[in-house]
Amino acid sequence: MITVIYFWQIERVDIPFALFRMAIDRTLLRRSKGVTFAKMLGCGKGETFTPTDADPTRWGCLVVISQNELAALDNSPTIQAWRTKSVSEFRVVLDPIASTGMWSKQKPFQPSVPTNFEGQVVAITRARIKASQTMRFFKSVPPVTASLHSSPGLISTIGIGEAPIGLQGTFSLWESMQAIKDFAYKGAAHQKAIAQTAEFDWYAEELFARFAVREIRGKI
Repeated sequence: MITVIYFWQIERVDIPFALFRMAIDRTLLRRSKGVTFAKMLGCGKGETFTPTDADPTRWGCLVVISQNELAALDNSPTIQAWRTKSVSEFRVVLDPIASTGMWSKQKPFQPSVPTNFEGQVVAITRARIKASQTMRFFKSVPPVTASLHSSPGLISTIGIGEAPIGLQGTFSLWESMQAIKDFAYKGAAHQKAIAQTAEFDWYAEELFARFAVREIRGKI
């Protein structure tokens, strides 16, 4: 199984179209042949990773699918609908390297690539934040965001989420696995956030996954 992620940039006049497609496309994607997991994603500018960061002109989807069905997905009515309205489209095809945690009570990513993979990698984080910890969580975000954006080896990062509040995540593209490790384990702000996660038990559910980049099409 491979993981495919699309991001689309649209015009503001097409925001109602996007909201309508968000309501119906997750079900349509899940019913597609070869699909085992699918999520429609709202996106953020990648600046603060808080609700104020939301970008109503950028949307996306994540699909876990059989490799043999990738071409069919790419030409499906669902993807074509977004494509006809988009100003730009970014697609990345990924092979899981490692994944810990759960997403909607599932483990969607089954590692298939060695952890010593050399090449560009993607990291995805996703968390369901406990309502009682929402404000504390958002107060902890700015130092981590600043550290992330200044990290050597970071190519690009986007906030992702299934809802504006409570379901938060990040997509980040890196030059190498080592660059991710340096950010995760050497950055003081990130280490503090990890300690606070353990102390305050922010999340009802969380997932962290790393992927080998197989193919990139378009610009993020």
